[in-house]
Amino acid sequence: MDPKVRYTKSADGVHIAFCEVGEGYPLVIMPAMPLTHVQLEWGIPDLRRLYERLVSAGHRLIRYDARGMGLSDRDVSDFSLPMQLADMDAVVDAMGLDRFALYGSGDQGMVAAAWAARNPERVSHLILWCSWANRARISDQAATRALRALLEQDWMIYTETAARVLFGWSGEDRIAREFAAFLRQCTDPGVLAHAVPQIYEWDVTDMLPRIQCPTLVLVRKDIATLPVDIAREMARDIPDARLVVQEGSSPLPFAEDTNSFIREVTSFLGSSAGEMVDLRGTGDAPITILFTDMEGSTALTQQLGDEAAQEILRVHDRIVRNALASHGGTEIKHTGDGLMASFPSATRAVEAAISIQRGVAAMGDEQLSVRVGLNAGEPVAEHGDYFGTTVQLAARICDRSAPGSILVSAVVHDLAAGKGLRFTDAGEAELKGFAERVRLYEVNWKN
Repeated sequence: MDPKVRYTKSADGVHIAFCEVGEGYPLVIMPAMPLTHVQLEWGIPDLRRLYERLVSAGHRLIRYDARGMGLSDRDVSDFSLPMQLADMDAVVDAMGLDRFALYGSGDQGMVAAAWAARNPERVSHLILWCSWANRARISDQAATRALRALLEQDWMIYTETAARVLFGWSGEDRIAREFAAFLRQCTDPGVLAHAVPQIYEWDVTDMLPRIQCPTLVLVRKDIATLPVDIAREMARDIPDARLVVQEGSSPLPFAEDTNSFIREVTSFLGSSAGEMVDLRGTGDAPITILFTDMEGSTALTQQLGDEAAQEILRVHDRIVRNALASHGGTEIKHTGDGLMASFPSATRAVEAAISIQRGVAAMGDEQLSVRVGLNAGEPVAEHGDYFGTTVQLAARICDRSAPGSILVSAVVHDLAAGKGLRFTDAGEAELKGFAERVRLYEVNWKN
């Protein structure tokens, strides 16, 4: 699972290193400054296991190195909050991410909060781990002042002491020494000498009330540099944020009780190790249901054999999941020959359907052909699934769709009106199980 490192250029020309692993709904994990190295961090066993568990829970992880650190450009002098936001812009745009979950810790929690406040339409969930809104509140802590004094005096002593503070003084000596060596490879004292005074000026307190997405604020109760009250105040100022205080004294999520951390994060994101999905809509707005179906999957198995046919199905799944990730869709379940997904927006659902068909067409594989059908309404949400007439009609519309086409109900057509999408009236159709004929529209996606 070792990721391939790529680069993008920020607004001021600084090269930012980033990588991705896994498939599913995207989760952007911001760099925990200065402990950020998208390549070497995979050599830390406990951290690697944490990432692997998030991937196994159905997440596509996107990681990047902060400017001046890890594999990003080191020759940097501007560490201001606006440039941190520009780095985030560069990474998510390079990945083509339209909507995603965002995780920030420590100082980068301020960047995550500010980015979510500025881009409410793109952040579906916000997780703030052991973070704060005003750096001055943390800088004034006795433990923080002591660590900064060491940084200004001796790099080696600073890194060894910081590792001990992070893992706890009762922790294993070998692990602390190895982590101190890792920290020294993440950055250097000259970079931190430029960065620290600028970071200490960050304050996003005024931005917190503008955050619109579901937010989880997580903190451990006995961290020397972070009083719980600071995290509690952050959660208080974010509308409808949830505060969870866990046992422990380490700000490293992969130290101490990792199980509790994983459980809270996956439950909040709606996956809970693959058993749950986020079925929350947007108030009283209708939910759009999308079905895909591979044409002739049984015949493919007979013609090509199980393994070859399964590989084609995996290609289909990857194309569909990438489209869901880019357009804010949630995978509900695999149907054997296709996928069922939900969207809080009919427009995004149609755009995802177009992305699916274009992705299939780009493969140039005549053996892979996909039908797509969409309907919108108020389905019944239960046990991580949707039920009712809305879902049944979406499935029948998918069945009616021709290979390589997208059919939608009149409800979806009307909801997406005026959004630059093009439809052709496909007339009324008799659909199995429905007494009345149903008006359908075909999406013109090829041009």
